[in-house]
Amino acid sequence: MNRGAIAEIDLNAISDNLKVIKKLSNNRPVIAVVKADAYGHGAIDVSRRLVNDGVEYLAVAFTEEARELRNAGINSPILVLFDPDINDIFTYNLIPVIRDKKTAIALSKEAEKNNRSISVHIKIDTGMGRLGFTGDAANEISEIANLKGITIDGVMSHFSEADLLDASFARMQIERFNSIKTELLNIGLSVRLFHMANSAAVMTLPESHFDAVRPGIMLYGYPPIQKSEVRSQKLGVNDPKSQLLPAMTVKTKILALRRLPAGIPISYGRTFITKRASLIGVIPIGYADGFSRRFSNNAELLVRCKRVPVVGRVCMDLTMIDLTDVEQVEEGDDVVIIGRQGNESIDAAELAFRADTIPYEILTSLGNMANRVYNN
Repeated sequence: MNRGAIAEIDLNAISDNLKVIKKLSNNRPVIAVVKADAYGHGAIDVSRRLVNDGVEYLAVAFTEEARELRNAGINSPILVLFDPDINDIFTYNLIPVIRDKKTAIALSKEAEKNNRSISVHIKIDTGMGRLGFTGDAANEISEIANLKGITIDGVMSHFSEADLLDASFARMQIERFNSIKTELLNIGLSVRLFHMANSAAVMTLPESHFDAVRPGIMLYGYPPIQKSEVRSQKLGVNDPKSQLLPAMTVKTKILALRRLPAGIPISYGRTFITKRASLIGVIPIGYADGFSRRFSNNAELLVRCKRVPVVGRVCMDLTMIDLTDVEQVEEGDDVVIIGRQGNESIDAAELAFRADTIPYEILTSLGNMANRVYNN
């Protein structure tokens, strides 16, 4: 038996989600974010589908992720968001995001040495406080534009909180970005793509769409709702958030069944004690497989189309569930962690709400540790 879960990835759902993005952005170019192994969905297979569907760029966090795509035969433009490894940038024909002048100078020297020209995107910090040019950004960008071997193909920024209902800070970031864009255009700098719209901004801030959009979580079927918002927020049938299709189903199987009397403690610390004669199922997934310890006594899974509670503490390799109210259950039956069985469903947003986190963490934790299979 393989440890952990099986993640079934529906590539058709990702294609459908891309159509929603294209519609919302008035068919602007899409920079598809496939970092962190495509949010746990598998970067190679997801990228192949997205490229086939016509995305203009892929975006990764580090050059190691880009190398994997290139070695898989994916030749589309790849934007490297955080890691300007100069050797990899040139070897694998990547597009670095430049966040400081020092990196730009190093890239220029390498380009000159190899008699090459390299396209770059410039990162402006408009309020994230993480990476990018601040202060007199337009002047520094114009100086970079004069470096030999450097062609500025794009200028970008990143939202701090476009996923909040109060978008006032996000709009202030847009104003800052627009101001720098105007300065650059006024000094005659020709830039093909200005972009800053993440998934939240694609949905709610059309003024941020500029020349391209840069969605991540939307591609995988989830609206970027902050945990502080009401998770069960009602969506209209025409709301784009209701049109997104979760692409990942996560399953495992019942490893063992145990009939126990009342008064028996379950798992470490005796945090759950049976209150009646109980049927306890043991499943082969634990926190080592991305199923958070926060789900101890605090999550429901699906077995034979019924919700069943996690009981006791989640272990490293195993988790226990209470199957007392499930009829005709057997060892080897499917257990759905994320997905649908009959009329019941559990998604990453529900698990995130229970674990006091966000769907991004649930998807990457479970998806990256699972054995993935693909539905084309």
